[in-house]
Amino acid sequence: MSNHIENNPEFKGLKVNQGIEQPAAVNDDAVKRFLKRRKKLLTADEYVKGILDGDISLLSQAVTLVESSKPAHQEIAQEIIVKCLPFAGKSFRLGITGVPGAGKSTFIEAMGKYITSQGGKLAVLAIDPSSERTKGSILGDKTRMEELSSDPNAYIRPSPSAGSLGGVARKTRETIILCEAAGFDHIFVETVGVGQSETAVHSMVDFFLLVQIAGAGDELQGIKRGIMEMADAIIINKADGNNIERAQLAKAQFENALHLFPPAPSGFNPKVLTISSLHKQGMNTVWDLIKDYQDATNKNHYFEHRRSEQAKYWMYESINETLKNSFYNQTDMKERLKDFEAKVLKSELSSFVAARQLLDIYFENK
Repeated sequence: MSNHIENNPEFKGLKVNQGIEQPAAVNDDAVKRFLKRRKKLLTADEYVKGILDGDISLLSQAVTLVESSKPAHQEIAQEIIVKCLPFAGKSFRLGITGVPGAGKSTFIEAMGKYITSQGGKLAVLAIDPSSERTKGSILGDKTRMEELSSDPNAYIRPSPSAGSLGGVARKTRETIILCEAAGFDHIFVETVGVGQSETAVHSMVDFFLLVQIAGAGDELQGIKRGIMEMADAIIINKADGNNIERAQLAKAQFENALHLFPPAPSGFNPKVLTISSLHKQGMNTVWDLIKDYQDATNKNHYFEHRRSEQAKYWMYESINETLKNSFYNQTDMKERLKDFEAKVLKSELSSFVAARQLLDIYFENK
């Protein structure tokens, strides 16, 4: 006790106990146990076998490798994807978008439970927007879909975009291949908001669904023409209770708007439906519509044509993404960029001339 200054005689009425010795901040035994349990990196063949056997743990590990930016992880991920390709392509891919608060997660859970109750297997891939400042991401879909996340025939995988839409879109498309190889015959790709990410999702799915709600002011306000043109169907969610009349009015407004657009290349006219995801009403109607679309596009061969066009699109996207990463990650180029940026800011070079010269230097060094 004497080592406490408060216990000196001059501090009358004070007494401070010695206390106990604090344990180490890190428990060595716990670290050893963690390192012993930590999964080692398997071979590509081991991952592929696990995926084809429907091992969800190995599927998740493979998806993590796909999402990783480490070259070693990317190398094994690409080997896994190539070996899974012959077993992929047999699912129906559904893209789901809509403004925040439209009830997309509630709809996905209700629709997902309907699909699994019919004997289907569903994988939900959620493109979650990340903070541009912190690169963080909410990844809250599993907490919002409690019933579906515990379904043995469903798999939910949220993916942070970390500010790179092109990167996450490519990785989501590769994840679709792995999920299909694992036996999932229905793939949902969800995106949040109404913006660029919708174009990326549209380029990797067979059917694009726009989720809307009624009673939030002008139903058509803020909906971009491009999103409306991409939609194969629009559903007015939360059509229950006092909101039924407003939902019917919104349905009529959207139907009138769709008549102004040119015919869809699929030959299938987009429909507008009202549903209540909360009460699981209208799920069978939505699914019947999707089945009608499948039948129509299989008959006129648009389904196969769209898949081919998407494969070609992603080949060029991959080329663009790889070239961009190669350019910016070249050590010499990083230094030159600073110099050229300074010249542009001082008006010594125009932006276009600077870009041209930098590209010339880059290709000379390749």
